[in-house]
Amino acid sequence: MYIRKASRNYKGKTYSNYLLVESISTPKGPRQKVICSLGDLSPRPKQDWLALAHKLESALSGQQELVRSSGNAELERLLTKVKSSPGVPPQPQTLPQSLPQPLPLPGATATNHELVAVLVDGVRCDQSREAGPVHVGYQFWRRLELDSILEKVGLSQGARRLTLAMILNRLIHPTSELAMPDWIRTTALADILGVDFSALAEDALYRNLDKLHEHRVAIESALADREQNLFGLDQTVFLYDVTSTYFEGRAMGNAKAKRGYSRDHRGDCKQVLVGLAVNREGFPLAHEVFAGNRHDSTTLDDMLQALDKRIGLRPEQTVVVDRGMAGANNLEQIRARGLHYLVAARYTERKEWNDKFQDCGEFAAVEREPSPRNPSQKKSTIQVKMLRVGAETHVLCISSERKEKDRAIRELHEQRLLVDLEKLTKRVAKGKGKGKGTKPAEVSESIGRLKERYSRVARYYRMEYDEVKKTFEYHLEESKRAEAEKLDGSYLLKTDRADLSAEEAWRIYTLLTKAEAAFRTLKSPLAERPIFHHKECRVEAHIFLCVLAYHLLMAIEKTLLDAGMHTSWATVREQLKTHQVNTIVLPTGDGMELRIRKATTPEPTHQELYQKLGIATEIMRPRRSLAPAADVPQ
Repeated sequence: MYIRKASRNYKGKTYSNYLLVESISTPKGPRQKVICSLGDLSPRPKQDWLALAHKLESALSGQQELVRSSGNAELERLLTKVKSSPGVPPQPQTLPQSLPQPLPLPGATATNHELVAVLVDGVRCDQSREAGPVHVGYQFWRRLELDSILEKVGLSQGARRLTLAMILNRLIHPTSELAMPDWIRTTALADILGVDFSALAEDALYRNLDKLHEHRVAIESALADREQNLFGLDQTVFLYDVTSTYFEGRAMGNAKAKRGYSRDHRGDCKQVLVGLAVNREGFPLAHEVFAGNRHDSTTLDDMLQALDKRIGLRPEQTVVVDRGMAGANNLEQIRARGLHYLVAARYTERKEWNDKFQDCGEFAAVEREPSPRNPSQKKSTIQVKMLRVGAETHVLCISSERKEKDRAIRELHEQRLLVDLEKLTKRVAKGKGKGKGTKPAEVSESIGRLKERYSRVARYYRMEYDEVKKTFEYHLEESKRAEAEKLDGSYLLKTDRADLSAEEAWRIYTLLTKAEAAFRTLKSPLAERPIFHHKECRVEAHIFLCVLAYHLLMAIEKTLLDAGMHTSWATVREQLKTHQVNTIVLPTGDGMELRIRKATTPEPTHQELYQKLGIATEIMRPRRSLAPAADVPQ
């Protein structure tokens, strides 16, 4: 609605009338409908007409005014006139007294509720901030009692709040420390905590990393104890694995930054190794950072010491590792601590024991259940057979799916090997011992590199270099490849536990995928790599920060799983992004703005997730302020 002035001349005199007009849609397009005449509004200035029209429209729609101006006799007179007009439809009933009263302004007293009319067309929403994922992360921070844990190790309230912000960043939207302050300011974390992050700089985050690094052992120990009490986790089986993570830059200030075998296929970058031990549910128990050129098998003893410091190792617990750490020395270290082991045997042992299993009974079929997050996935069947040899139990496992995978990998590697062998053959033929890379020592070095690079399939080929004729030839030894094909899809497990059946041993070994899943999560959603820090302590603190975020992630997913929801954190995070905190700006007719800071109403999807997670839907208590429009920051 708006007010339009109509004028006419009569006997040389001009008469003015003010009309209340409404825009309506018709089949012929937009038209203006006169509601009624308001009479002469002089000397009211023209700029007040729109505000008056809004007040009349609000009153006609049955809305209560947020603010009621004193001395509004004229408004009441005009409203009575409009209501009595034949063109005005019947008015809605008066709101019952039981409904909430109009919002009092800051500073208003119980006997003096000064209220003003809101200019509806000027209402807007400002400072929208993502709130849902931050709210969940903060509630699980509280549930894991991380604030109390950090306080006990000596971190100040400011340091604890910074740590929370940094962990939530890795959990929700990982960035570098340089970009982290900007991300924090795009979330509702300041609203939830009641903390001003506007002046936060990356230097404060770097200093906070140093504080975290100092107390990482105590924090990890206390956190493992809290999760054990909270979720009743199984502590009889530990799963240990190692991965690598690389650096951007030269990392000159880090003695552990070395070139080595890269799982990230970044042999051009320096790296460190990260060892992680998890329980059978996948919760982290301990982690360690090693030099990038260290062999996996040499890290086990260090990890056992770390586990002993964090949670205290007890006899009869079982350590599960992959074939890279299944050497005799490592097994002896496990036994020396009174622990049990369950390991995958090395490839060299697999062939030996495959023959010994021929005469020890039939295979038993074991079904691999589909992933809870993919119930439509087909069940797969594993064939297992057990053989006891002295104090050890050996379990031969054959998987048809793994057989196809082994075959595909072998064919791919063999194709690549053949391409490189042809290149070497042509290079030698062209150079005749004089060109670059064709001298006998250089050719021998090239052959050695090919055997190392394609170790899986190079043993099928006989490579010969004739130093006299300056020729290079290679020949496939089909019997060796056929022998290898017999082992496709098979792997051998070894354990010193006599109480396990073949199926039980296989199922425990498959739990090792929990450690592999942890590494995938750390590297991708939590963005552990690449590392931009160079100092050793900050590199380790950065990795520790990612591990802490993984604790929250696991606690969230475990809670959902216990509630019957097989939903990943990535899905939860995406669904809750639309739950936000906004500032509702209500301009008044007297040049003021009433600002209400509050969360949006949670949608049904939000409510279901909050209910399953056992957290309240209320993110923050609404905050109200009133200020002149010109003084309100935009």
